[in-house]
Amino acid sequence: MPIHTARDGRIFEITIDRPEARNSLDLPHFGALARAWEEFRDDDDMWVAIVTGVDDVFCVGADLKTFVPAITEAVDEMVEKRNAGADEIEVPATAAITAVLREFPLYKPVIAAVNGICAAGGMEMLLGTDLRIAAEDATFRVTEARRGLFPGGGTTVRLPRQIPFARAMEVLLMCDPMPAAEAAEYGIVNKVVPRDKVMDEARGWAEVVMKNAPLAIRHTKESVLTGLRLPLEEAFEQELMHAAAVFGTEDAREGPKAFAEKREPRWQGR
Repeated sequence: MPIHTARDGRIFEITIDRPEARNSLDLPHFGALARAWEEFRDDDDMWVAIVTGVDDVFCVGADLKTFVPAITEAVDEMVEKRNAGADEIEVPATAAITAVLREFPLYKPVIAAVNGICAAGGMEMLLGTDLRIAAEDATFRVTEARRGLFPGGGTTVRLPRQIPFARAMEVLLMCDPMPAAEAAEYGIVNKVVPRDKVMDEARGWAEVVMKNAPLAIRHTKESVLTGLRLPLEEAFEQELMHAAAVFGTEDAREGPKAFAEKREPRWQGR
């Protein structure tokens, strides 16, 4: 199965390796990718994930020859059942690529190492990551409408929340490829580097993140993601709950102690 996982210290690396199909994903590969995210989520020894692709493609999302026709058939069946008055309708899993990044908690940091073309479902996955390093020749594109489809894995929700509205609508409605430098200007990626430096840069960023207390980092991410869905006062209240949870940890005692003793902290993750 060309979804590879590897452990490098506390870094969990996920590589999409299907170059013969431009790193597109059919149903088995969607499932394998979802399982990789679950493996990272459930392993307490893994603190940061990096996701990337092989050759000159990060990910172009669903395989248009196999996965999309299957989903279309499933949706047609769902509509027929609904029109027939069925009480319970099972919605097809059209967003398996971002399932762990969207549908249940993954509050550990995720870094995207965009080595090439990032389009359609690849963009959906990118928008679910936290930090993004791109190759100089990488391109970014929301292509679904150009194919008569809909970017239903979170793109229309996330993108206008992450960059200015007019920029987001330009990306969504024009469906044209965007070079990496422009993606950085828009704020879609954090940094642009030569392609042969992408993974080194991503690992370097992961190492910097891992200098911080893992529970503090996870609570920070959870507070941000859940706070975006809440009214302002509720978000402030939730933030205080996360603060209380972090201040009660052993790491919260270790941090100030290490500072006073002029040494690096020894995080325990508890």
